[in-house]
Amino acid sequence: MDELELLKKDWQSGATEFRSYTDSDLYPMLHKKSSSIVKTLFYISIGELVFWLLASILPYVLSPTFREKLDESYENPLFIGISIFSYAVILLFIYLLFKSYKGISSTDSAKKLMESILRTRKIIKYYVVFNLSLFFLSIPLSLYFEYQDNPEFHQQIVEASTTQMLAFYAVSAVTAGVILLILWLFYRLIYGILLKRLNRNYKELKKLEV
Repeated sequence: MDELELLKKDWQSGATEFRSYTDSDLYPMLHKKSSSIVKTLFYISIGELVFWLLASILPYVLSPTFREKLDESYENPLFIGISIFSYAVILLFIYLLFKSYKGISSTDSAKKLMESILRTRKIIKYYVVFNLSLFFLSIPLSLYFEYQDNPEFHQQIVEASTTQMLAFYAVSAVTAGVILLILWLFYRLIYGILLKRLNRNYKELKKLEV
């Protein structure tokens, strides 16, 4: 049990000596915990950016086949646009989280701290929704690029029967669904736990405001 939980327990037990300075003791703890959580979220976002960069760079460096296919993909303006847009969103997300962290660190008002917590929750929510939506859209786009740029795949699709196409769509949908579920669980585990703690701090701050 951490320091804040111990203080709350003593406060709720009815000890009169705590009630005279409970708010002044609780706020610095909530402030420190909230700032620490947002700082952790900021570091995680940087780690995610590094991960995606490595996931793109290492196969390009280590695999001539992958490098050749990627070079062909970059001849398509749409592919370049999507790549730039996705990395731009990650950088924007990191900036907004850093701004939230600085805002929480510098505020001395419970109301402003609550607003910063709400803003951070929205940033995380929109970022997760964006990433899941981008992945969902990337599946048909990847198939489209493969159809356009890979003559062998193009020929297989043209010559496929209705049954084969239905099987292909089914396998693609199931594969996309499984990967999407894994991504959702990843974000729920990594960001969800921290957001839950941040939300708990927000509720405690609302009690102080009453």
